Amino acid sequence: MELNQIKQAARMIREKKTGTVFTGAGISTGSGIPDFRSSKGIWSRFDIREYGSIDSFKENPEKVWKFFSEIEKSFLKTSPNPGHFALAEMEKLGHLEAVVTQNIDGLHKRAGSRAIYEIHGSLDEMVCLVCKKRYSSSSALVKRENMFPYCECGEILKPGVVFFGEALPEKIFEEALSLTLKNHFIILVGASLQVYPAAQIPFLAKRNGLAVIEINLEKTSMTSRISDVFIQGKTEEILPILVDELKEKV
Repeated sequence: MELNQIKQAARMIREKKTGTVFTGAGISTGSGIPDFRSSKGIWSRFDIREYGSIDSFKENPEKVWKFFSEIEKSFLKTSPNPGHFALAEMEKLGHLEAVVTQNIDGLHKRAGSRAIYEIHGSLDEMVCLVCKKRYSSSSALVKRENMFPYCECGEILKPGVVFFGEALPEKIFEEALSLTLKNHFIILVGASLQVYPAAQIPFLAKRNGLAVIEINLEKTSMTSRISDVFIQGKTEEILPILVDELKEKV
């Protein structure tokens, strides 16, 4: 545990006062949710071209829905970990303006964070590709046949996540970027920054003079390029200690 770096990060946050956090799959591995891109991640076991692209959904929506139904069931069995709760508490302390996340698991919301930008969408929603109507995943309005949800217009619904080959939700992405750049620091938590355009946000933050704090299990391609403070370790262990440091009277 790199206590000196944690103290340095706490001093930086106090000095800068307000910022945002950018989270990736690494914050949820402590809840038992596997990441997508590591050697043991989801895409190492399932072909992304078969299950994760918009073309594969259009060609065989039933097959893709079976996959995402299993993913959703596994998510529902998990709970937010101390890292998620620590970020929600940091928001209550007035240091975090928002959580910008690539994750689709909904754990930030369940942990109590209020200002959340889910730039890759969420499994809590479904969308019709034809009429564009959106539904809650638990909506009673959705017609289900053979386990697959259908829109009122008769078309099969798509999970409310951003598939490869789809654009990010423009309004949410622009709001997340604008809010980030209006603040004074960004904390990168469990994010490898391999997926664009989401990965642009931390780099644009650095270019605009924001302080960058990185918390990751391993060093990443951005560690030496944009991070002012790098804290190596498990996010679910580091973040609660960081919050305790922020609460210390100085």
